[in-house]
Amino acid sequence: MNTADTDFLRELESIIRSRRASTGNKSYTKTLLNRGTPYIAQKVGEEAVELAIAAVQGDKARTVSEGADLVYHLLVLLEDNDLCLADIAAELAARHGNK
Repeated sequence: MNTADTDFLRELESIIRSRRASTGNKSYTKTLLNRGTPYIAQKVGEEAVELAIAAVQGDKARTVSEGADLVYHLLVLLEDNDLCLADIAAELAARHGNK
């Protein structure tokens, strides 16, 4: 993953955060956030299963597509819980012995 890739993930987090704060925006993101944590968590689970199936089937294009869906829904779930990718990265670094 290059810097441009990670920059876009941070940009996507910012977009999701702004959609959460918007009042008149009728976006899919806003709809997810309005439906609440249980619904968003269900979507994360569905996307994870779809990703796993695509990977087992060896369908690389679909694996990328489903992976993108999973990451997007994960970012929405994190935002819903006032968390971000930096929190996940910090946990992974701590597990790897970096602080």
